[in-house]
Amino acid sequence: MSPESRRPRWLSFTSSTVVATLGLTVAALLPATPAEASAPLRDHAAARGKFIGAALATGPLSSDSTYRNIAATEFNQITAENVMKWDTLQPSEGNFNFSGADQIMQFAQQNGQQVHGHVLVWHNQTPGWVQGLPASRMRAVMLEHIARVVGRYANNPALKSWDVVNEIFNEDGTWRRSFWYNTLGESFVADAFRAARQADPDAKLCINDYNVEGINAKSTAMYNLVRSLLQQGVPIDCVGLQTHLALQYGFPYDMQQNMERFAALGLEVRITEVDIRMQMPRTSAKDDQQATYYRNVVNACLNVPRCSGVTIWGFTDRHSWVPDTFPGEGAALIYDENYNKKPAYYAVHDALAAGQPPQSPSPSPSSSPGLSPSPSPSLSPSPSPSPSGGPGGCTATYTLVNQWPGGFQGEVRVTAGSSPINGWTVRWTFPDGQTITSAWNAQISGGGSVTATNMSYNGRLGPGQSTTFGFLGSWSGTNNAPATVTCTAS
Repeated sequence: MSPESRRPRWLSFTSSTVVATLGLTVAALLPATPAEASAPLRDHAAARGKFIGAALATGPLSSDSTYRNIAATEFNQITAENVMKWDTLQPSEGNFNFSGADQIMQFAQQNGQQVHGHVLVWHNQTPGWVQGLPASRMRAVMLEHIARVVGRYANNPALKSWDVVNEIFNEDGTWRRSFWYNTLGESFVADAFRAARQADPDAKLCINDYNVEGINAKSTAMYNLVRSLLQQGVPIDCVGLQTHLALQYGFPYDMQQNMERFAALGLEVRITEVDIRMQMPRTSAKDDQQATYYRNVVNACLNVPRCSGVTIWGFTDRHSWVPDTFPGEGAALIYDENYNKKPAYYAVHDALAAGQPPQSPSPSPSSSPGLSPSPSPSLSPSPSPSPSGGPGGCTATYTLVNQWPGGFQGEVRVTAGSSPINGWTVRWTFPDGQTITSAWNAQISGGGSVTATNMSYNGRLGPGQSTTFGFLGSWSGTNNAPATVTCTAS
């Protein structure tokens, strides 16, 4: 918890799983109801060529038979919640404790599951003895730790992938000033990936972070870094989107577009840590909204061929990190605290079983799910009609998302008219001399007079469909919105 061009390494299924999968054609014709689902989640996921996973804790895995049985029956992928983190594996220099990690590996092998290793390099849950080392020694210790940990499981057929580095960006897309960054600079990321590849030539190597589910400054910083690493020949295979969401902050409806832009780089994408919390008390209306969000997450992955699967961060509210981290919030998982299946379970099940398309986007803008949004000035968006004046064009709406002294974040929503479009160009002029410093989901040129054009992955829109692009900018004095924003379709 915070707070994958080589030989495929898919798991081998047991005979019982194969038999169950053969029944999916008939089962998928019948709607699953809260009374009974047609098959376990893992069978439906496997039939779609995906995994459905859960993060597991070794305590209840050892002591709670219900927890253990659900974990074995419902999921074909698991992640260790804590026992593969540095402070557990190597609490003091050279003293390794693999008992918990080995327990996770043994459980996976017994139940035909793949394991995602979490995590090799992270600023949290790394012991103090590492944090104060000088640069040369810190780099050596990091490389030694990766070699020892990844090398231990390199020949284990259950171990498929690793989170190599975790949570290295701030919300505005700048580098997190962790002890890793402050001591080693940006190079620790490439060094970590190279060390992991040397230790296991077959495992998928991932970068992982939170609040990068949608297209925003943080996910764009990750995109730019990954693209740069690939250009340098660094062995990175996949991008992990944690997806810790909260009902009160809305759903990131550009999740699928975000995954598609990473996939266009030739990378695998995966949902690594999804949970969807609510403000307590729990109600049926909140359960329904939560179920919709879970369904949207699964469908987004199903719609992206390079998305390998979805991992839920736990599965029962009985064992969840949320209440202790977010006071007054909870009920974030697909089973309640008594191991009863919630509407969210059936939403995940039905999405995997039937592959229904995702729901239409909500008109609410994508925020930074999982964190309280920063206060923003009150500003009414200013939609502008298509300059063509016809229903087949497009419109654009400018929104000031957030601002701070000298800087701001903006977003533009492009919406097609009554006919499909194959591309779009948006133009506006800033009234107060503002300038754009970085952007995502569009190519932007110009200073005060701005021209934004679509990327390769978001130019085609069906009738009434929308996409968004965003940017960071600088300002002084005042920061008023453009009087007119025009959209031209192609």
